[in-house]
This record gives sequence, structure tokens and C-alpha cells, in this order.
Amino acid sequence: MPIAKTVEQLLQQRVVPYAVVPHPHAETSRDSAKSAHIPPERLAKAVVLADAKGFVMAVVPADRHVGVDRLSQRLGRQLKLVDESRIAPIFKDCDVGAIPPLGMAYGMETVVDDSLVGQPEIYFEAGDHEDLVCVSGEQFLALLKEAQHVAFSH
Repeated sequence: MPIAKTVEQLLQQRVVPYAVVPHPHAETSRDSAKSAHIPPERLAKAVVLADAKGFVMAVVPADRHVGVDRLSQRLGRQLKLVDESRIAPIFKDCDVGAIPPLGMAYGMETVVDDSLVGQPEIYFEAGDHEDLVCVSGEQFLALLKEAQHVAFSH
């Protein structure tokens, strides 16, 4: 599966030029960055959190961690990490553990960490464990224009 249909449709709908970057199988975003020979700060990963109000996708670079307490405070919520199996039905066109950081394409509120701003290009999971999508940093932020932009990673 080179690219999830939902992601492909979003990129085509918004007329975003992109490249698919294949790499050896990797289970984590850090490993994906390493196997694709790209800087981890340019690989955007998705971390899904939830509370009584619903799901929130937090988007951070692969070399950073989501500050759950900090993000909860910023959003005025009580967020907790979500087990990947719980969100698999939402991301039907993706492998478990390889979800793209485009929550809004899947109907999910999305928050982007400020540390992704200013990167010349951004890579992200295509929906499997062997492919990344590469877009310009500007295009990535344009894709996530509906998302809140907050500093919450460490």
C-alpha cells in the first residue's frame, strides 16, 4: 500500500505536490526516519489522545514527545494516550501504528506542535510501515491550516 486513499484524496483535492519515499520496514517514526535517511525533526508523527469529549491528534516531530499534561492544560481538557487498537476503525485504510498526521482528513481534531514550523520539507507516514509522504514545509502547514498550532512537545 503506497499511500492511504484518504491521504491521497486530500493531497489531490488540495493540489499538493508530493513524493512517496519508500524505506525498509520500520515500526516507529524514529526508525522510519533512520531507514529513510531523513532528519527526525522533519518527520511529523501522529499521537492520538482522548478524553470524555473525544479524540485529539497531536502532531509532533519524530525526535520529540507529546507533553500530554501541557497539551491538556493548553486545550482545557483531560487528555490521555489512546491505545492504537482503539483508533484502528477510524484509520481503516492504514496499518496499525502507521497513521498519517492529518487528523482532519479522518474527522479528528488536530493540534500541531510549533516545532514543525519552518522546516523546508516534512515527511509523514503514508499509511503503512514502508512508505513516507514528502511535501514542502509550507504545504504541510497549509494542509493543517484548520489545526491549532501550539507549543506542547519536549
